[in-house]
Amino acid sequence: MAKKTHVKVRLVPESKPDSPFFYYVKKPAGGEKAKVKLKSRKYNPATKKHEIFIEKKLPPHSK
Repeated sequence: MAKKTHVKVRLVPESKPDSPFFYYVKKPAGGEKAKVKLKSRKYNPATKKHEIFIEKKLPPHSK
C-alpha cells in the first residue's frame, strides 16, 4: 500500500476556536511543510468578516 501524500486538517478561527464554523484543508504529509502549522486568512460567515484561521487536530472519530 502506498503512503499518503496529504493529510486532512481542520482550520478554526484563532480568536474563537469553539466557533461552529471551520474549514477542512489538505496539508503535505511529509517534508518541510508538514512540520509547519497552517495559518490562513479566510472568511468567517458567523462574524461576517475575514479572520485568521489556525490548524487544529481533527475531532475524535466514533463508529
